[in-house]
Amino acid sequence: MNQLSEIISLIDDELSKRELELDPAGYFIIYLDREENLICAKHFTNIINEDGLAVDPETGKVIPAKGKVMRTAETLFQGKTAKEICVKIFEQTQPSPVTKLDHAAYLGREFMKAENALITGEHYIQD
Repeated sequence: MNQLSEIISLIDDELSKRELELDPAGYFIIYLDREENLICAKHFTNIINEDGLAVDPETGKVIPAKGKVMRTAETLFQGKTAKEICVKIFEQTQPSPVTKLDHAAYLGREFMKAENALITGEHYIQD
């Protein structure tokens, strides 16, 4: 890794540790379908409780940040490029499943990472 890559990695790692307010419209699980060469994003609804935690609207239980959660996605978005999936989510879907600008910016960054991984064959892990 060259010096610039190391600096970028350090900045990204540090910024990934910051506190975030969750989007009351829900969250996305992003993954690649390599057989179909698609970026996929499952959208799940949630409610934000008084403690700022995401809660399953059906059960009222807090949704853990790590580990396996058995929930049904509200919508599955797919695209071959970051731009295509962003257009589907932010321009073609009404009401928008994203209500916070920081969440939209995060998704754009993640879709670009996913697109790059799709092109290069590298492993994609959602941040």
